[in-house]
Amino acid sequence: MLVEDGQISDVVPQDQIPAAVPVTDFADLAILPGLVDSHIHINEPGRTEWEGFRAATRAAAAGGYTMLVDMPLNCVPPTTTADALQAKRKAAQGQSLVDWSAWGGLVSGNAHHISALASAGVPGFKCFLIHPGIDEFTSVNESELRAALPLIKETGLPLLAHAELAGPVDAATRALANADWRSYQTFLKSRPDEAELAAIDLLLALCQETGCRIHIVHLSTALAIGRLREARRRGLPVTVETCPHYLHLAAEEIPSGATQFKCAPPIRSRENREALWQGLRDGVIDLIATDHSPCPPEMKQMEGGDFRAAWGGISGISLALPVMWTEARHRGFTLTDVARWMAEAPARLAGCQERKGRLARSFDADFVVFDPDAQWIVGEAQLFYRHPVSPYLGERLNGKVLMTYLRGHCEFKEGAFPGQHCGGEYTGKPFAPDHN
Repeated sequence: MLVEDGQISDVVPQDQIPAAVPVTDFADLAILPGLVDSHIHINEPGRTEWEGFRAATRAAAAGGYTMLVDMPLNCVPPTTTADALQAKRKAAQGQSLVDWSAWGGLVSGNAHHISALASAGVPGFKCFLIHPGIDEFTSVNESELRAALPLIKETGLPLLAHAELAGPVDAATRALANADWRSYQTFLKSRPDEAELAAIDLLLALCQETGCRIHIVHLSTALAIGRLREARRRGLPVTVETCPHYLHLAAEEIPSGATQFKCAPPIRSRENREALWQGLRDGVIDLIATDHSPCPPEMKQMEGGDFRAAWGGISGISLALPVMWTEARHRGFTLTDVARWMAEAPARLAGCQERKGRLARSFDADFVVFDPDAQWIVGEAQLFYRHPVSPYLGERLNGKVLMTYLRGHCEFKEGAFPGQHCGGEYTGKPFAPDHN
């Protein structure tokens, strides 16, 4: 791989390396494209105490990620206007170790901001069909979706949707009012498959009606795979992601009170997990994103262990690649599959596929040096994000990120960060770091 001025100028056999070019040989280690996370919550500006650009991008580099796309909620203000996007750009100045961009938000009453957000540079829009846990970012109902989708279609950008409807969740929660909320099974019953299935049915119907590109984020129920497969067969422009925690963890193994495992939609059964893997194998699920969603430890209610009161979010961007490789390798998948799910496909969703997600000529020289044979046990020192809360602590994983390069510069090396904060916002234009 020949690197010049931050880009890959060519990929050639070893005997075609030009004379007098400095060579770095990584021997038998694997070189993967820099990973792209199209679903991360950085939370800055406004909630930097949860996590901000500096901590999030360090953890990303340690995990092999070189491009992040920030979700529009959890920050204050949420990224629902062009002015809010400018506030995020200001907050990122000089802080990002990797490249980034930001989804725009679709909330109740902001459809008139869609065109301005698209012109300002967002790669798409995110909405919730259920309360997201943050009052500043409101959910949208069917009529609001129906009004907004033609406007989004005009931009050519996708709508990313948190696919759960409130009705089934509210009904299940009421029925569990007197249940033991320290039990993970109680929480699981409160977020039934039906909530996801009903939301996906609605989104597919609106996709058919409007032709707008729809992306289903963090699919957790494998019961939806059949209808998603049929929608793809009919040619609907719909894509799907799932997350490492749905592909690695299982509801049967989550102890009572272990609120570090809480997320929404929830981690479901072993049988469901294996069906999600089959969805990846069949190509119905396109990509894997982390949904890295940090918060201060007290919000996880770990002392009381109350799943109803705890914040729902799993932090894991620094571990996503070894978690996925641990699971993928014994199912017969290769590193090429993992690179497709975690680099190439999310880059396509985020609109940066011409520069990110592949090791090919004219792409940014973003790459990861990965030891696929390493075995190690996760400790707090390997998390790197702001608050060391993780459902993966103490687990033995396969594969380890040794180095991460952003446009040819080493930003992470064996537990340290030798580079500068030279990440910048990806806009599709010639690159300029945030601090310039």
